[in-house]
Amino acid sequence: MPHRPSHHQWTIITVTYNSVGALRRHWTAGVPKSIRWIVVDNASVDDSREVAKSLGAHVVSLDHNIGFGAANNVGFKLAESPYIAFVNPDVTIPWDSLPVLAVAIDRSSGLVSPQLINMDGSLQPNGRGWPYLLRKVQNRLGNSSKPNAYRLYADRGEYREVVWMIGAAVLGSREAFDRLNGPWDERFFVYYEDKDLCLRARAIGLSSIVVGDVQWIHGWERATTTLNVAAWRREFASMATFYARYPALLLGIPHAKYQKFVRLEGPTSDVR
Repeated sequence: MPHRPSHHQWTIITVTYNSVGALRRHWTAGVPKSIRWIVVDNASVDDSREVAKSLGAHVVSLDHNIGFGAANNVGFKLAESPYIAFVNPDVTIPWDSLPVLAVAIDRSSGLVSPQLINMDGSLQPNGRGWPYLLRKVQNRLGNSSKPNAYRLYADRGEYREVVWMIGAAVLGSREAFDRLNGPWDERFFVYYEDKDLCLRARAIGLSSIVVGDVQWIHGWERATTTLNVAAWRREFASMATFYARYPALLLGIPHAKYQKFVRLEGPTSDVR
């Protein structure tokens, strides 16, 4: 069914869960009236909903936490604009950068992300290479400040094609996301859904590009960097789901054999 035309060029979709601190740090400038901002709140117990409304968001309040991907899909079903951006609450958007990203989307016909940076201006490796299990373990145990074949950055003037990009900022056309049936797979409550999204996009011919000329600040507050038992339990559950679906990556099979060995499944899109 075709979507109704929208007078907005962009819809920003943000999932919140006790995110009031991030909203106050990264969104205090508010959102231009020409952009629709949909905040889907996963049953926060803080003031996330009220603060988002005060900053100009259309807020969808859920009565329980349905997970990151499922909440993103709730927002996506309400979006009617030609360009969609899934953006975490701990990201600051320079609004004048959106036309540059729209050009990148049109040029690549795929998914794009700005080059994310830390609060001090240093680059974050939001582009990533093939998510082999061994690479992921080495990434957690090694020197996380150095670029390598897994941790990828885009230089100024560069469109850097990556295998996947972290879910803090994923942008694309409405048409591209429609082709991904969800677009987020709700079988991942949290973690690994961004890898899965980009691999499914790759399987249907959609690239994943990091745009070096656009830089957005990302606070990057990840629960599994601390001793958070619930967060680690969810990470391991998503890890098991991911590598069961992509066993070639568990085994570390070389790139050339990737499509031959990996089973690609469509996501579910039911809201639980």
